[in-house]
Amino acid sequence: MTSKPSLDLASISDYVFDNSVRDDPLLRALREETAQDDMARMQISAEQGQLMALLVKLTGAKRIIEVGTFTGYSSLCMARALPEDGELICCDLSEQWTNIAKRYWQQAQVAQKIKLVLAPAQQTLQTLIDDQQQNQFDLAFIDADKESYDTYYEQCLQLLRSNGVILLDNMLWSGRVADPEFDDEDTLAIRRLNQKLLEDQRVDVSLLTVADGISLIRKR
Repeated sequence: MTSKPSLDLASISDYVFDNSVRDDPLLRALREETAQDDMARMQISAEQGQLMALLVKLTGAKRIIEVGTFTGYSSLCMARALPEDGELICCDLSEQWTNIAKRYWQQAQVAQKIKLVLAPAQQTLQTLIDDQQQNQFDLAFIDADKESYDTYYEQCLQLLRSNGVILLDNMLWSGRVADPEFDDEDTLAIRRLNQKLLEDQRVDVSLLTVADGISLIRKR
């Protein structure tokens, strides 16, 4: 049964945060520091970070790949949820942004679980494939340049074990994917990938309306 919403989306978002997110000073400090940057919109939401941490625990993940680290909010959430012998490989290009991430990893005492690789993500993922790391990872989070999403997806699919999980961020792209008037390359790339995921028999998929849309994917 569904009912017609009686509140605007902002009010619903506030309610979700107030009644779901178990916030703490370190995560809040990272959000606030990132909010001062002109690119702050690239940071995931608090409820999304909490969902990702929960998925790490639910899947029993020990090895994770992150494509796109920014200031480290998502990696901090996932690394905290990993066991002590867990490993998180973070792929990014920006030393400036990831220097912020490293400070918070140290404060949270999870830096020993994280390997940061500053290089094009396609190159890093291909190196893992060439090193015979296929089927060795439990979870992947992709939140980087949208035009390369399909390539990252295919590479991560090779690296994930059966029943492994891929999370794709921004799959609603602020609603642009549902508006035919938007035909920029980023929007078109996400639309194509959404259609591909719907038809891809290698995986199970659900597009969640959390934050800017998360595709939750299970490798069969």
